Amino acid sequence: MKPLLKFVVLGAVLTTLFGCTGSIYNKQKNCSYDYLLTPAVSISKMIGGCGSVEK
Repeated sequence: MKPLLKFVVLGAVLTTLFGCTGSIYNKQKNCSYDYLLTPAVSISKMIGGCGSVEK
């Protein structure tokens, strides 16, 4: 029973994480960055890899 419970919990965690990922493109559609959970916590955005996405 314990291995089944661990498998179910692991599946729920992975589903939650992958359900909260995505990509954001800038207005020119020539650059994008991926994020996990929220766009504000993207390393590419933090270092300004694409510049401003509001342009």
